[in-house]
Amino acid sequence: MERLSKMFEEEIEGGTFPGAALLVGDSRSVRFQHAYGYRALKPEREENATDTVYDLASLTKVIATTPAVMKLIEDGQIRLYDPVRLFIEEFDREEKRDIRIFHLLTHTSGLPSYSEAWRYSRGKELLKHINNTKLINPVGEKYVYSCLNFIVLMEIVENVANVKFDEFVKREIFEPIGMVHTTFNPPEEWMPNIAPTSERDGNILRGEVDDELAYYLGGVSGNAGLFSNASDLYKYARVFMNRGMVNGQRIFSDATIEAFTKESFGDGQARRALGWDMKSLSCSCGDLMSESAYGHTGFTGTSIWIDPVQDIVVILLSNRVHIERWKNQDRLIRFRPRLHNYVVSHKEELV
Repeated sequence: MERLSKMFEEEIEGGTFPGAALLVGDSRSVRFQHAYGYRALKPEREENATDTVYDLASLTKVIATTPAVMKLIEDGQIRLYDPVRLFIEEFDREEKRDIRIFHLLTHTSGLPSYSEAWRYSRGKELLKHINNTKLINPVGEKYVYSCLNFIVLMEIVENVANVKFDEFVKREIFEPIGMVHTTFNPPEEWMPNIAPTSERDGNILRGEVDDELAYYLGGVSGNAGLFSNASDLYKYARVFMNRGMVNGQRIFSDATIEAFTKESFGDGQARRALGWDMKSLSCSCGDLMSESAYGHTGFTGTSIWIDPVQDIVVILLSNRVHIERWKNQDRLIRFRPRLHNYVVSHKEELV
């Protein structure tokens, strides 16, 4: 895989990321797994490894929040078209009365993409600010990718399940699948194996979430905050690729997997499943995955794409924000689809 290694070398030398972990698999097994470059450059260089734990950023939305909603639907506790006002009182007002769980999952609620309320509030007060955020679009009319949608979904999960969000996903998702290297607020003993991210208040973040809203919510959020490695994410992806089954155990019903991974909203440019992004023009999954491909990216430099037609999952984990918070973002945006094009077209050689 000389060309593949060269692609990563070029990005490391160009400052896209200090290093990365790549895993390519199918519904049966891992086909290829490799670590490139370094997991840390500051305060000193550390060689990368395939089991390095990364800050997943927005992959949290599909690895924790989306499956939590799937569980509540399967358990008959909520439905996709339940109004959010049934669970969160701030949504029981005129402009927000028609926002449904469906709108949160497809980013069509009308909420803005982010909130600066983290600058002046913390914890429950911050949640209240988020819930009181004014809409920027009419409900259901326009796609605007928003972290706020998934923070609200986390609150719904907690209010319905009557348990903390991190405890719920650990019990219902991570433990049954065997994801032992996946958690919010990782313990101290994990720190040497965690890829550091950006600086906050003069300190390099390591094991503390890079996203500001998640950070000031205490590290547990529906939009970001999850830490994991490539092998655990592959275990999770296999559940979807095997229609809800893993190692003879049913995690989700076939019907639930089907409902959550098909197109639920499209506007001619963006295509969204429930929680997941889908193959579209200028998509991070590249040009060669099928129209059925679904996946997600994360701000820190992470992504996961699953193509059920070609039976392939591609997991890319990096900590690009360890180098730059914004300046190298465009380099990574261009690298992802080129990487996916290469992997998909050479998947038979990846062993």
